[in-house]
Amino acid sequence: MTVKRVELMVRATCGSCDRVARQITPVVAAAGSRLELVDVDCDPDLAAEYGDRVPVVVIDGEEFACWEVDDADLAAELVE
Repeated sequence: MTVKRVELMVRATCGSCDRVARQITPVVAAAGSRLELVDVDCDPDLAAEYGDRVPVVVIDGEEFACWEVDDADLAAELVE
């Protein structure tokens, strides 16, 4: 099984970002991966790309989900 890189694009002032991070952390850990929080406001390119769409889950550089994440879908994606 290949360990995938899982990033969550967030903003410091985003309550939904905190909620999604708490929600998916155990799912990511169960797949043997680690969740990396990336504050889009620290990088102008990321802020321009993700802007108002945070939280955004990115797996191995590809956008997987925006705003809401289905735990079962995420788990399945991480074991493929």
